[in-house]
Amino acid sequence: MKKNKSPCIDICEFSGPKGWCIGCGRTRDECQKWKTLKPYALNILCKELDRRMAQIKQN
Repeated sequence: MKKNKSPCIDICEFSGPKGWCIGCGRTRDECQKWKTLKPYALNILCKELDRRMAQIKQN
């Protein structure tokens, strides 16, 4: 199974709401654990990141 590519766009500024990166929407902890997440967990997180990025763009 193909591994999901990281959503990182090399901005890495964790000043978003709740400590989310303004570039990809992940927390520092999620960034560190990205490579070890199982496919199911990655799918859930990717859907959550879409919602987070929409929130970040609204602010």
